[in-house]
Amino acid sequence: MNPLLESFDTAPFSIIKTEHFKPAFIQAMKDAKAEIDAITANTEKPTFENTIEALEFAGQQLERISSTFFNLNSAETNEEIQKIAQEVSPMLSEFGNDITLNEALFKRIKAVYERMDSLNLDVEQKTLLEKKYKNFSRNGANLPEDKKRKLREIDTELSKLKLQFGENVLAETNKYQLHLADENDLDGLPDGEKEAAAHLASLKGKEGGWMITLDYPSYIPFMKYAKNRELRKTLSIAFGSKGFHKDELDNQENVLRIAKLRYDRANLLGYETHAHFVLEERMAESPGKVHDFLKEILEKAKPAAEREFKQLRDFANKTDGIENLEKWDGSYYSEKLKQKLFDLDDEKLKPYFKLENVIEGVFKVAEKLFDLKFEEVFDIDKYHEDVKTYRVVDGEGQFISLFYADFHPRPGKRGGAWMTSYKSQWKRNGENVRPHISNVCNFTPSTKSKPSLLTFNEVTTLFHEFGHGLHGMLANTKYPSLSGTSVYWDFVELPSQVMENWCYEPEALELFAKHYETGEVIPVELITKIKESATFQEGMQTLRQLSFGLLDMSWHGINPSEVTDVKKHEDEAFEGTKLYPDTPETCMSTSFAHIFQGGYSSGYYSYKWAEVLDADAFAYFKKEGIFNKEVANKFKENILAKGGTENPMTLYKRFRGAEPKVEALLKRAGLLDE
Repeated sequence: MNPLLESFDTAPFSIIKTEHFKPAFIQAMKDAKAEIDAITANTEKPTFENTIEALEFAGQQLERISSTFFNLNSAETNEEIQKIAQEVSPMLSEFGNDITLNEALFKRIKAVYERMDSLNLDVEQKTLLEKKYKNFSRNGANLPEDKKRKLREIDTELSKLKLQFGENVLAETNKYQLHLADENDLDGLPDGEKEAAAHLASLKGKEGGWMITLDYPSYIPFMKYAKNRELRKTLSIAFGSKGFHKDELDNQENVLRIAKLRYDRANLLGYETHAHFVLEERMAESPGKVHDFLKEILEKAKPAAEREFKQLRDFANKTDGIENLEKWDGSYYSEKLKQKLFDLDDEKLKPYFKLENVIEGVFKVAEKLFDLKFEEVFDIDKYHEDVKTYRVVDGEGQFISLFYADFHPRPGKRGGAWMTSYKSQWKRNGENVRPHISNVCNFTPSTKSKPSLLTFNEVTTLFHEFGHGLHGMLANTKYPSLSGTSVYWDFVELPSQVMENWCYEPEALELFAKHYETGEVIPVELITKIKESATFQEGMQTLRQLSFGLLDMSWHGINPSEVTDVKKHEDEAFEGTKLYPDTPETCMSTSFAHIFQGGYSSGYYSYKWAEVLDADAFAYFKKEGIFNKEVANKFKENILAKGGTENPMTLYKRFRGAEPKVEALLKRAGLLDE
């Protein structure tokens, strides 16, 4: 018996064996194909119900198997799972192409699409119909046979290359270990970080000493606090050169090949570049608009960034006689300068941010805003003992969602933080099927003497991912492909980024920021300092984000055929945003997983775009009260519940009453001349 091919509600992790996955994929694809064949074999006239809705609900078992498997491949992978991923990814890509290039199916969809105006469809149905039609036309359904074959070849190769890219980055991260035997090498590190490094060394089987790795909870504190400049340099270069060593884990050829294949694919479909193809289905609409948007913010941020960088350089020179400020000096001296200016550092704040308290806090914020209650439950299968599971209900006790939370780094878990789902939300046959949502992060784990205490940055990360989680949990749409976070990519970051704002508000912090030993609520003066320091080096941070967006567009908004040197191309893309001297040994593109493995190609600008939306949205909350039920309800009903059922600007204007203004972001960031 294969549990993945049985009917299941929650993912049956405890009875799934790795060998179940491949046969389950093969069978589920066969079953989904039979469902598609039933649609095309229908002799009745194509209707919305017998074609569009039937297609929407086809292949649900395959969808459940895929979400379970690929979430494991991100959060609890091993060599066997990675091997299966390499085998099934091209199969799934081929299967996807079998559907989008199915002429009989497209003919039926087109027949319904051409009669759309006479069908009396509601808004959601219209959106679904348009989405299905575009999904086919944008993926080659109108192409002649030879070009369809070429498209299949490209998609199969791309699916393999993207997986390989990600596996190389993970392998590079996992293999690097800096084992320190001399305690003097840890000068400057707070006691908690030293203890964590000693704990890590013992976990890695070392007799004594301290271990630093490239995982964020290990890497970032070392870069921020370690006095030893040479070791910071060593670690910085190791972190910045992932996939850039001309060895078996090198990603340079993968980068060039992925960029070129994406360009070829866009051309095949009649688009000028990959960015033109992607942005047609985004709020930004075109590469020109993205460049204008990035340029507008760059013009405002660059003078501030240059002033901040000069201040930092002068400070490092005055403090330690540093002549040339390098990338590995940035975090260290920024932290020192921040402490000097605001008398504030993470070590003062961390005792107030015990992980369990922060989780409780984000739940309380969700309760005050959206009437949600989170109850930890212990009868749901988990893929690792670290995972916590919660049942989410509304004020009336109605079941809303299941919520999985997985917060600490492990060898089989990729770095970073993300939200994902194991089951979407939809309505069918009078039933509102509720979602299963997960947040995955990599926070500092507890040690023998201390619980998991978060940096303030980790607190905002938790709130950020939880915002995505709410988008999934509060989904209330008819169709799974329009539900939750199934929205334009430059809209998807609004719910996550807006949630970060509550981390800076006294009214919210008082709910959960309590000293882990004394229970004392975070003092008002610390809250004031958090708020005052919120715009510290905002110009530099903005320039950094813009540089990533420009790098993304430089790979995807051009014909990359002439690019042969990844590093040289990257340097040219960064030219207008550079502050630090270049480090020849490092290259960002070779580990830029967001755009070469994840779904952010031609979309990295959307973080800044969503900041404009979130600054504008939170200005509304601030005006009416950060826990104002009326504003929260408008946000829930028009943004969180609606998913991708309507154009995002329409939804935003319904919530806010007007289009967002970039001034709200510039004002919050302190980048507007008063």
